[in-house]
Amino acid sequence: MDHSAARRAMIDGQLRPEAVTDVAVLAAMGSIRREDYVPPAARASAYTDRPIALGEGRSMMPPAALGRLLSELAPRPGERALVVGAATGYSAALLEHIGLDVTSIDGAEGSEGDGDGEPFDLILIDGAVEHVPQPLIDRLADGGRLATAIRDRGVSRLAIGRAAAGRLGLRTIVDAEVAPLPAFERPRAFTFPV
Repeated sequence: MDHSAARRAMIDGQLRPEAVTDVAVLAAMGSIRREDYVPPAARASAYTDRPIALGEGRSMMPPAALGRLLSELAPRPGERALVVGAATGYSAALLEHIGLDVTSIDGAEGSEGDGDGEPFDLILIDGAVEHVPQPLIDRLADGGRLATAIRDRGVSRLAIGRAAAGRLGLRTIVDAEVAPLPAFERPRAFTFPV
């Protein structure tokens, strides 16, 4: 398979039509070999616009969804970024290619506020979540940006937010097929049996 041609087709046929307009994001996604970050059995599908199963209930975000979130974040060289649910490291590699100082964690351990104390300019949660925990919001610098997919009643919507005074306001952008991150399920409320 010609992965270089597939990468170009991803840019022109998936990213640009889905409003991925940030030049640095397009350059990174056109340069970083996505096929190197998927399981060997999935290499032929590396550039298809759907989640790629990674095992243990995890999936890699489709290119258009990831590209749109990164484009909305507008990452700039020199910024500090946290990638939560980093899985294979593809998202972190894209941000590093753009010139960010990237910390990657897999799962939700970074949402407990156990970091180095330095706030992040942006946080990417690489998967769909039911809620964003406050300790994770607290790791954003004032004015910092966070991007994820919010899962509500089985539907995932890409969302972007900005931190102000320890709070985060999220706005949804578009529905997208993004697999959930189990560590970010909303705690279930008690209900009386019927």
